[in-house]
Amino acid sequence: MALLRQEAEPGEVGLDPKALDRLDQYFAHYVDEGRLPGFLLSVARGGRVAHLTTHGHRDLAAEEPVTADTLWRIYSMTKPVTSVAALLLVEEGGLSLDDPVGRHLPAFAEPRVYVDGTGADVRTRPAAGPMLIRHLMTHTAGLTFAFYHCHPVDALYREARLDSAVLPGSDLAETVDVYASLPLQFDPGTQWNYSVASNVLGRVIEVVSGRPLDEFLAERVFGPLGMTDAGLHVPDEQAHRLSELYGETEDGGITPIAGLPLRGRPRFLSGSGGMAASAHDIHRFMELLRRRGELDGTRLLAPGTVDLMTTNRLPGGAELRAFGSRPAHDEPNNDGMGFGLGVSVVLDPTRTRAPAGPGTYGWSGAATTTFFVDPTRDLTVQFMTQVRPRTPHTMFPDLRRMVHEAVAD
Repeated sequence: MALLRQEAEPGEVGLDPKALDRLDQYFAHYVDEGRLPGFLLSVARGGRVAHLTTHGHRDLAAEEPVTADTLWRIYSMTKPVTSVAALLLVEEGGLSLDDPVGRHLPAFAEPRVYVDGTGADVRTRPAAGPMLIRHLMTHTAGLTFAFYHCHPVDALYREARLDSAVLPGSDLAETVDVYASLPLQFDPGTQWNYSVASNVLGRVIEVVSGRPLDEFLAERVFGPLGMTDAGLHVPDEQAHRLSELYGETEDGGITPIAGLPLRGRPRFLSGSGGMAASAHDIHRFMELLRRRGELDGTRLLAPGTVDLMTTNRLPGGAELRAFGSRPAHDEPNNDGMGFGLGVSVVLDPTRTRAPAGPGTYGWSGAATTTFFVDPTRDLTVQFMTQVRPRTPHTMFPDLRRMVHEAVAD
């Protein structure tokens, strides 16, 4: 176990301590109101942690406080990690961004696109082109989630018992085959739709590497980066450090709910949302990206590969809101934003909901966790808590705005 520690005073790296205090107070107010159990917040500049705050509880009933060694379910923050794992295989020549997915997963060899109808009367047509590995990494593959309730294909996912993106009782290979049996929402590469694509990518990693996804991540990503507590399950010896997961109630309070990962190796290894990690682990991952593929003398990826991952890869430089016009994504949060290989990317800071340097990239998780890297200001920021909200909230735009206000030079 390694702990994240403060390494510099804010003023040493050009941060305003009073502005950072205001940031702490903002999130502490959510804890005081019973809307969050507790949180961890870190702000680093030039790789040096200059602000580290823990507040509240990781388990309210047990009165266990949030500490630097608390483990967090990071849900969709797993996706950028899966992208890094896939890019390792790209650099080694076992995989190409332009490989058809069907080359590695034959069930995707002849994708079909939804035309009309419901249930047994669905009509489809052949896709205009193959689904490519880059489509999985940019969420332009035509796949979806069952919980959107925005398109008839979403309903087909629910009929296939994919409500939680997992076929009950099945492993990754079996579940991905079910995805492949369902029609796409659109031709690959023509729209952006956040989806189960990272699970498909995780299965590609397994096939190309010949290793289960959790073993590949442990050996090729977590071990070399010193992410000592990261994994797709929580071992018994770490379970006491795992934060309780809460769900938001109708009145704005929180109540404990079940969540993954749990103890023991899961049957389904999710490259989409299966990871647990400590703040130290997330800091190490952010540093790998900030330093363009190298950390403490270990080079995991070439600088150009990280640049490829962390810049907009949507066709023609498109923005999310223009390229993903479906109701699930037609929201103000997407103004001025593009998407790379597993991370969102700020294209036009004047149009985003919160100030950020151009090229700022990162991603968030369903339990209100987030990270971002701002290369123009040399900032890495993470926020950790464990609440699944009922509706979107303003915490993350406010986090970016208040970090922006704390940059003194």
